[in-house]
Amino acid sequence: MSDKTLISWTDATWSPVTGCTRISDGCLNCYIERTPPFRMTGRRFDLPIIGGTTGVQMHEDRLTVPLHWRKPRRVFVCSLADLFHESVPDEFIARVWATMASAADHSFQVLTKRHSRMRSLLCSEQFREDVCYHWVKLLTKGPSTPRIPPTDHWPLPNVWLGVSAESQRWADTRIPALLMTPAAVRWISAEPLLGPVDLTRVAWTKGGGTHLDVVHGRHGIPHVWTTEAERLDWVVAGGESGPGARPMHPDWARSLRDQCASAGVPFHFKQWGEWAPNGMWGKGNTDPRERFVGRANPDGEREVIRRVGKKTAGRELDGLIHDDYPAGAR
Repeated sequence: MSDKTLISWTDATWSPVTGCTRISDGCLNCYIERTPPFRMTGRRFDLPIIGGTTGVQMHEDRLTVPLHWRKPRRVFVCSLADLFHESVPDEFIARVWATMASAADHSFQVLTKRHSRMRSLLCSEQFREDVCYHWVKLLTKGPSTPRIPPTDHWPLPNVWLGVSAESQRWADTRIPALLMTPAAVRWISAEPLLGPVDLTRVAWTKGGGTHLDVVHGRHGIPHVWTTEAERLDWVVAGGESGPGARPMHPDWARSLRDQCASAGVPFHFKQWGEWAPNGMWGKGNTDPRERFVGRANPDGEREVIRRVGKKTAGRELDGLIHDDYPAGAR
């Protein structure tokens, strides 16, 4: 947990929960066990496969930390965990939500791979009542800060709700649940981006009969859209870093950028990760191995990329830094 962070799309991290369990392909090289809090305590995943876990811990002493931050900032909630992990009690999540309501100057960025629990909790009247109960208890704690009565403002206007969408499979699975969940800002993190993702053709029905275009906000059969629908407010994308990092085809990132541009959805390119495309190798290359990345689409080309390290690879996509954020978001 830190008042500062190197994550490009946020200003600070807040970790009332730490530890997680791998549940999808995007988890396989999870960074949390490489962070100082995990290294120093020896917490590691018990298995290197989906299902491996570090164990999950709740930290009561951290619940009110944002109430003591005076300068408004964007806060990544549970950067070392998934707040909606099955081991985290509903009441504890309600207390996290109450803190966010009690720190209205900040914008809280919540990201999950557990879309089903997210949706069921945040659509629950009981959960909202629990948040209100804990919000009232917080009125007597911490410094005086602007506070949002959950009874008057739901969903909370300073909470950005996001899901991971590392591939089309998980975009099809998680994004519809996100769009059916009340949120002031809805966003996705396509990092690590492990394959092409078409946000204009997110499967809505089993078997893909009808689709959602989640950047333009429409529903139906592609090219014969019938109704308006909710859409995403923000898209973050990036490649994988760390040992065992899997390379990202440049066209996968370009495609997301172009989809967002066509619909006016803010796009944030976080990083290339460990691997850089031809023309970006630079002098910092310490690993001369080359790798061909598969086609990004049926008409795509193979791309030669090289492992140069996260710092050398950088954040430029076709010569530009993409640092966009949701328009008008708190």
